[in-house]
Parts: sequence; C-alpha cells; structure tokens
Amino acid sequence: MKDTIILASGSEIRATLLRNAGVAFDIARPAVDEVSIRAALQAEGADARDVADCLAEAKARKVARMNLQALVIGADQVLAHNGGILSKPETPDHAIEQLSALSGSTHHLLSAAVIYAEGGPVWRHVGQVRLKMRDLSQPYIADYVARNWDSIRHSVGGYKLEEEGVRLFSRIEGDYFTVLGLPLLEVLSYLTIRGTIDG
Repeated sequence: MKDTIILASGSEIRATLLRNAGVAFDIARPAVDEVSIRAALQAEGADARDVADCLAEAKARKVARMNLQALVIGADQVLAHNGGILSKPETPDHAIEQLSALSGSTHHLLSAAVIYAEGGPVWRHVGQVRLKMRDLSQPYIADYVARNWDSIRHSVGGYKLEEEGVRLFSRIEGDYFTVLGLPLLEVLSYLTIRGTIDG
C-alpha cells in the first residue's frame, strides 16, 4: 500500500510543483508561529540553513501529530544576505527597503524540506541557490513593488523569480525548484526510493 502524502504548507507554488510532477497528495496548513520560531533561533545564533530546516520541521511535526499514518512534507524558505535573514515583506515600503538592500549584491535562498513518517522525521534536505541582483534604480524598485505587491507580499525578499522578478537578476547559480521554495528533485528522489511514488 502506498503512503498517503500530506503537504504541510499553505504555499500554492509548492503544491503546484508537486502536482505538476504527478504526485498525489493532500494539503494541511499548519498553525505554526514562524515569526517567533525564527526570532528565537536567530537569538540563539542559528544560521540561515538551521532556521530553514527548523521551520520546515516544525510544520511537518505539527501536521504529523494528527496524521500518524501519513507521510508529511514540511517546507520553508529563508533568504540570507550579509549575515542576516530576510523574511516576507510586511508592507510595500518594507519590500522596497528589502529590494534596495539586495540591489547590486549577492544573496542566497535556502529551501528546506523535512519529511515525517509515523510521527517522526525520516528525511531532510536543504537546497541552496546563489543569486546576483542587478543594480536597480529606486524608481524601478518602487514601480516594481507597486505593480506586483499582491503577489510578492508572500515571498521572502519581495520578488518572485517565476514572474517579473526574473528581470531583477543578472546571475543565478543553483536549482530552479529551490528558488521556488522546494528542493523538488531531492524530494521526488526520496519518495521514489521509498516506493511512495513509482519510478
């Protein structure tokens, strides 16, 4: 009997990635206080990789507690820049501030996935991508945010690479799926090895 898969995430793009890959799954949006968890981890000196991993695990664990027979996938993404961590912008002005800070420099996106089975973690992976943003003018940044706010408000750093955000960059090194928030190839590989999906 195949495992029942649950995606512990409210992200539509993560759901779309799995759906497009032909994976059958249910969705459960975990009630996790990401802001508090992130703040506590940073206060303890955790790096971006650990923050992404811990947030992904917190989501998987929350859903797995009520679905012990399912395979639960938790995922999270963190942006690391100049020793700090950026989160989703809270306001258009905050998005402008973030993009202004990223302009002309390099940052990293870290996308973590943690899979739980029978109430415990059985697999984890953190993918990393290096992105170089062009030097952007302030008028362009302001116009970009105004045009795209409804979409980018849900994305760390204030951009979406699968939309107009691709115009902000001069170089990207790494896996495209990791940029979108899920190390998809690694997740699919594990599910195939486990026998959860055919391959």
